[in-house]
Amino acid sequence: MAIISTLLKRGIRLRESLEQEYSSPLELQKDTLKKLLIKARHTEIASKYDFSAILRGFKLGDNEFYNRYKTQVPIYDYNKIHAEWWYLLQEGRSNVTWPGEVRYFALSSGTSGATSKFIPITTDMVRAIRKTGVRQILSLSKYELPGSLFTKGILMLGGSTDLEFNGTYFSGDLSGITTGRLPIWFQRFYKPGKKISRNKNWSEKLDQIVKNAPKWDIGIIVGVPAWLQILIEKIIEEYQVDNIHEIWPNLKIFVHGGVSFEPYKKGFEKLLGKPMIYIETYLASEGFLAFQALPNRKSMRLVLNNGIFHEFVPFKDENFDEEGNIKDNAQTLKIDEIQEGVDYALLISTCAGAWRYLIGDVVRFVSKEESEIIITGRTKHYLSLCGEHLSVDNMNKGVELAAEDLNVNVREFTVLGVPYGSLFAHYWFIGSDEKIDEDLFKEKLDQHLKELNDDYAVERKHALKQVKLKVLPAAEFYGWMKSIGKEGGQNKFPRVLKGERSQSWLDYLKEKGFEV
Repeated sequence: MAIISTLLKRGIRLRESLEQEYSSPLELQKDTLKKLLIKARHTEIASKYDFSAILRGFKLGDNEFYNRYKTQVPIYDYNKIHAEWWYLLQEGRSNVTWPGEVRYFALSSGTSGATSKFIPITTDMVRAIRKTGVRQILSLSKYELPGSLFTKGILMLGGSTDLEFNGTYFSGDLSGITTGRLPIWFQRFYKPGKKISRNKNWSEKLDQIVKNAPKWDIGIIVGVPAWLQILIEKIIEEYQVDNIHEIWPNLKIFVHGGVSFEPYKKGFEKLLGKPMIYIETYLASEGFLAFQALPNRKSMRLVLNNGIFHEFVPFKDENFDEEGNIKDNAQTLKIDEIQEGVDYALLISTCAGAWRYLIGDVVRFVSKEESEIIITGRTKHYLSLCGEHLSVDNMNKGVELAAEDLNVNVREFTVLGVPYGSLFAHYWFIGSDEKIDEDLFKEKLDQHLKELNDDYAVERKHALKQVKLKVLPAAEFYGWMKSIGKEGGQNKFPRVLKGERSQSWLDYLKEKGFEV
């Protein structure tokens, strides 16, 4: 097992993984927050919110450290923390929210708003992401895998490593930032290699990978499901083969993240000649939060001892408004206070200078003891026009079940909330290259959503008077992404479109000649 052997030879051990396995989640998180506060104690934000007083709370009662932390430090979303602090980092100011200068900023996919977000990436954060990545690689030893797999190449399909530089800082996809700083030992396994990974033209990059595909012996692929599926389809078409395993016979593992894989799975598996192992990760622009640590699980283990402190906000009306914005008096909990089966919005404090930061994801614990979670949606990517409280988790499952009923492959989908007279309607757009009966798919989807969500079922009898549905070629979804500068890399098509984005989507379809 060349990769694992290389790690062990370099003295990298499972210490952190074992520490998390055999330690109290609260103690790990308490220690993590203390380390963050100590490291940042001389920054501007520490001075304003008196981190020293919070640190003194660690010597007192069990909950005093957290009571002081949540009382003294306000909750931030991106707009608030950028307007108050992070814009100073982009001007080159030091010691603002984390020690030293910040030279790298990850551009988020911007699916929640109209523009990209600039997320600070510190040296400490790069180190933490790399460390968690090593832990995930080492976790593969728990799978029944041939030793030869770990001598094969790893194809990582991400953003360009040729970052933009404005004279003060570099910016680009997180994947481009981290890939450009891979440790030397990993580079002999990494594909497509430095030259191709620098290409900023997404279409050209895919073509270059297709050209080189037969030269590589790939065992693991890493990336966003939609773009990897497009790449594999291109390879199959170029070399006129039946499936990708005719080109890469040793391909065994697909590491994915960012969106639920379930809606893509059926179409993806049509491209395979052998079964594959799917491993989910939770790597956001703000940090590497969780990964699938054990085989045969759909849940991921939160990383509790590597530069990120987690807080949890019950995702309820008393804590969030109808637009998904967090309220000033929102209830927040630490990890020992959560319950299984409840949806929580995540707040994180990190070694990149995010403090009580609303990342925008909603998670649910399936095991409190093991800190195992699933992602159920986004705070702003849900529909509740009239109290239907439809989550992304509901949407993914509803579309998946409807597609199974009709035996069709759905590549993408999105939904808009629209007026219907004085009441409301949901307008679904389904991306597929197969012939689909729109009325039948709509009927199946509507029925499954009623079964999955009681609030939805109630509102369908009252204020949610209509469901509309249109089937489009999948290419139109990716065409719109390209038109707004979000092609490839870590960019995902938003499951719910609101505001400017919904209008942009409708305008794009009208320009393409579709009736909407």
